[in-house]
Amino acid sequence: MLAQQRQQAILERVRRTGGVRVADLVRDLGVSDMTIRRDLEALADRGLLEKVHGGATVPGPGSADEPGFAAKSVRQQAEKEAIARHAAALVRPGGSVALSAGTTTWTLAHHLADVPELTVITNSLPVAEVFHRSGRPDQTVILVGGVRTPSDALVGPVAVAAVHSLNVDVLLLGVHGMSPRAGFTTPNLLEAETDRALVAAAQRLVVVADHTKWGTIGISTIARLEQAHVVVTDAGLPVAARAELAEYVGEVVVAGGEDLPR
Repeated sequence: MLAQQRQQAILERVRRTGGVRVADLVRDLGVSDMTIRRDLEALADRGLLEKVHGGATVPGPGSADEPGFAAKSVRQQAEKEAIARHAAALVRPGGSVALSAGTTTWTLAHHLADVPELTVITNSLPVAEVFHRSGRPDQTVILVGGVRTPSDALVGPVAVAAVHSLNVDVLLLGVHGMSPRAGFTTPNLLEAETDRALVAAAQRLVVVADHTKWGTIGISTIARLEQAHVVVTDAGLPVAARAELAEYVGEVVVAGGEDLPR
């Protein structure tokens, strides 16, 4: 396959799925890692995609833009892994925990899959799949129904009605953005409604959000910053932003950095 043909194939996949991983392209196209990275660089130079750690995504997000799960899964992978390790330490065996949809909570689910006697409530198909594959007989997984979004969340009136009947110890919430003005936000109106129901059902709110979410504003607010008991972020969040966030949140946990109690 010529470079032009290969790059066109890559671009078509990015447009179709929202994002690609270098490792997947190496496997599927039968070329080297370096060749794929050169292809991505060439396409990025033309403004046709955005290079991210481990892959590429479509460019140009806005307040109502909602990337697919594949697109988000290749962004900030190292940061999400660090955040997941810290957030998992907040969950105790024998409790009930809700996980919202998102690639950060999906990463976190892998760390929770071995927690004994855990009851998990989620509206995320990928999150539920992680626990299903773990096969622990002492874990209970409740997957709420609803309409599927681009981020593989189940939302809408069916999901909201199911969540309203539940009570959980802690909600681990992934968000599209966070800011003092707009709070924790999402670009999907129906997902915001479902996430607000999850917030209401939980005794404790833990938000998991990497540093790129700071200052990003989705079209719909899920919760105010001060509603969060804990925000787990990464060391890429600037010190000034950490201090500002700590003015609103009970505790800011910085994965790989300094924790800032309120």
